Amino acid sequence: MSVATGVGSWPGDDAESYTEAVRVVLGEVPDLPYLPELPGRGTPAGMAGRAIAMIADLGFDLQPAGWRLTDRPGIDHRRARSLLAQDLDALEEQAQDLRGRFKIQVAGPWTLAASVEKPRGDKVLSDHGARRELSQALAEGVAVHLADVRRRVAAERVVVQVDEPALPAVLAGRIPTASGFGRHRVVHPPEASDALAWVLAAAGDDPWVHSCAADVPWALLRGAGARGLSADLANLTADDMDALAEALEAGGTLALGVVPALEPATVPEAKSLTESVLRWLDMVGLDPGAVAERLVITPSCGLAGASPAWARRATELCREVAANLSG
Repeated sequence: MSVATGVGSWPGDDAESYTEAVRVVLGEVPDLPYLPELPGRGTPAGMAGRAIAMIADLGFDLQPAGWRLTDRPGIDHRRARSLLAQDLDALEEQAQDLRGRFKIQVAGPWTLAASVEKPRGDKVLSDHGARRELSQALAEGVAVHLADVRRRVAAERVVVQVDEPALPAVLAGRIPTASGFGRHRVVHPPEASDALAWVLAAAGDDPWVHSCAADVPWALLRGAGARGLSADLANLTADDMDALAEALEAGGTLALGVVPALEPATVPEAKSLTESVLRWLDMVGLDPGAVAERLVITPSCGLAGASPAWARRATELCREVAANLSG
């Protein structure tokens, strides 16, 4: 049976919005609900801030250029931790009846290394030792966060989705230096795989990797330990399609972004969205009945830029498409 879920982010900028987001997610995608992220609350609640909140062994602070490593946690690092704790409290309060599967999300080691600066400037990405230390600290933080989630909810299985939008640019040497005039050196696939493997190993029994970027190295992600892959159907190239079909046929999970993350001029119907998935399966030679239980339907990306009304409708459409595929 296909199920529906979300990529992670949700519109809103306060505690009341967060409580409502949890309520909607638990109600609309009950087969695979997830811990919403509200980056509208500021940088400490954004993708990098959320991951930094999980890291206890390193200190961070927010500078004009973004997050930076420091000797001890700064006020914004503490704010990020506080927001994550409040979010988990809101989840625990509303998810007393939760069973089955549940999903959480975290920025991956390479997206984080491309976002965080060293104490004296320039990205962590520029220093082999610093990026190794950050990756290992992130892995430890993910393990602790996962254990905390498991204590708070009675889900039988927790999926950890690692978000790596920057990975293709890291591998291609496209991340700009602090000056903006240069680019950081290419990170070679073996090192990229090792750092991912540390985080995915800490993510429990069902780690996924999500990316909406172009040129995602799907085989590298699988080799590092990803058991699920998450992508936007509309942006897939022929090579992407083949790689994802191979992963699905081999028994992995595929989360396919089908519903627009932003409200389009013409709202699609669940029937047409279902047909787009069936066409893709036909193109890659897969039997819908054989892979339906490993196929997850999501919006094309996070919903932070959507209106609350469209975020809800997009989530409903995901559930309807998943039901159509299961029927």
